[in-house]
Amino acid sequence: MDERLAAAIRGRHERVLERIASAAQKCGRDPQSVRLVVVTKAQPLTVVEAAIAAGIRVLGENYAEEAREKMIALGKPEVEWHIIGHVQSRKANLVAECFAMLHSLDSVKLAARLDRFLVEAGRTLPALLEFNVGGEESKYGWPAWDETHWPGLVPEVAQILRFPRLNVRGLMAMPPYFEDAEQSRPYFQRLRRLRDFLAARFPQTDWQELSMGTSVDYEVAVEEGATFVRVGQAVLGPRPT
Repeated sequence: MDERLAAAIRGRHERVLERIASAAQKCGRDPQSVRLVVVTKAQPLTVVEAAIAAGIRVLGENYAEEAREKMIALGKPEVEWHIIGHVQSRKANLVAECFAMLHSLDSVKLAARLDRFLVEAGRTLPALLEFNVGGEESKYGWPAWDETHWPGLVPEVAQILRFPRLNVRGLMAMPPYFEDAEQSRPYFQRLRRLRDFLAARFPQTDWQELSMGTSVDYEVAVEEGATFVRVGQAVLGPRPT
């Protein structure tokens, strides 16, 4: 394990945590209400090992197979692995078996497959529903950029909530990319309003979690209610090209 790399990651990790705490305090929130998911997508195993050595315990991956390879290589460190990218239905078994949380549940079809595999695995899986709040064709998630269409989302959400092995805890979104973090704010606000809209219609479900914010805009996301921020390069450094 590269001790200098681990020390550099530890320093960046601490600075990000400090900025999260500052953003939370700025709007009267408890910093402990925000969890940092360190995104290891496309990072080599040496970087992941250094991150774990630096004390990081919640890791986010976009691709189930890539994450599974890292899990096997690393053995069983005390780490929570979260899947944060689009999941193909044919990879549902890996998600059901290997991950502590799913941030990107985006269809009834995927939910049905996950529920079946979770029954086989004897597990339940905490999950967040992914919504497309920016209208970008490249983004996954239920269409939620037009707030007048939100009532049309209710029937599919109701179907999702009937799967007993999926523990829905809130929402996730990936807004359009802006270099100016302030431009992301309206999209975070939209996701929060959507959460409140769904919570009013399904009060039996705990909708407390909002997964939003990345390396470029996580402080604004915290100010707007994020309970998970997904930060990669600001902690681990640039991905290899």
